[in-house]
Amino acid sequence: MDLAIVIAVVVVALCFDYTNGFHDAANAIATSVSTRALTPRIALTLAAVMNFVGALLGQKVAHTVAEVISTPPGDHGLVVVLAGLLGAISWNLITWYFGLPSSSSHALIGGLVGAALAAGAASGASVNWPTIIDKVLIPMVLSPIFGFAAAFLVMLAIMWIFRRRNQHRVHRGFRASQTVSAAALALGHGLQDAQKTMGVIFLALTTAGYYVDSAGNPQENLPLWVIVAAASAISLGTYSGGWRIMRTLGRRIIHLDPARGFAAESVGASVLYTTAFVFHAPISTTHTITSAIMGAGATKRFSAVRWGVARSIVAAWVLTFPMAGLVAAACYEVLHAAIGQ
Repeated sequence: MDLAIVIAVVVVALCFDYTNGFHDAANAIATSVSTRALTPRIALTLAAVMNFVGALLGQKVAHTVAEVISTPPGDHGLVVVLAGLLGAISWNLITWYFGLPSSSSHALIGGLVGAALAAGAASGASVNWPTIIDKVLIPMVLSPIFGFAAAFLVMLAIMWIFRRRNQHRVHRGFRASQTVSAAALALGHGLQDAQKTMGVIFLALTTAGYYVDSAGNPQENLPLWVIVAAASAISLGTYSGGWRIMRTLGRRIIHLDPARGFAAESVGASVLYTTAFVFHAPISTTHTITSAIMGAGATKRFSAVRWGVARSIVAAWVLTFPMAGLVAAACYEVLHAAIGQ
């Protein structure tokens, strides 16, 4: 039974990675498409390629995700991981349907936490709360605040530096620069989000007794096939596009010009790189770029940002962690009864 469940978990994890790609494709390209810096198809192709490359650049975030819960060895532990994935996928599809840019990252971690809590300590499953607080909850609060403030300040600097230049030429220059900033953001998305799927697959493999040392501890490096599979799945998902969410990010929050699009993308990419390489924290690319768009847009005037849409997005952010956890807990009960583990 172990091998069959392991295969099922890997397949479902890659399906989550795919949904993550099309759900979060808008993160990297909405601003560039809305400012007409790139056509939608070129932007999606660029984002897919950079997602794949970014996924190959590190493993620290993957190890953090693999440590958010502890699972009992064998089939029962695999059921916990599988239920967590199903909870995350369900919430991703719900928010995609309504066009809300919620966090796939927090859906995944919320799903894992919900499944582990449903299984209970008596089963050997537990939540590593210090990791959740230090690497998930604190960055979840700080990253959008920093993204908003940094994008606001960067855009103010751009406005001051180019205040005496021909605005048509300035916008044309920033429209060209957005190719670079969009690519950088897509690279950061692959660096962050593909690693989260790698971490879940690695958790499943070590739970089943694969890729552990003689003492039963996980090996330091992830298997190459896990890295390539996760990178490929998120790239294919990105290329499939996420048009509903793209409209929300690109136009419904605020109509961006090329300079503001460049500022938002540059700040978003910087935050993703810093948290991945320095803090090893699995932050939300959705939270980061959405808050950066709001910050850059607020330099027009605060009323230019459609705060009603923003409130709906924030509500989705707040609900993501607990709702994905509740769905995962229900999935665990069903799987536990069906498989008998």
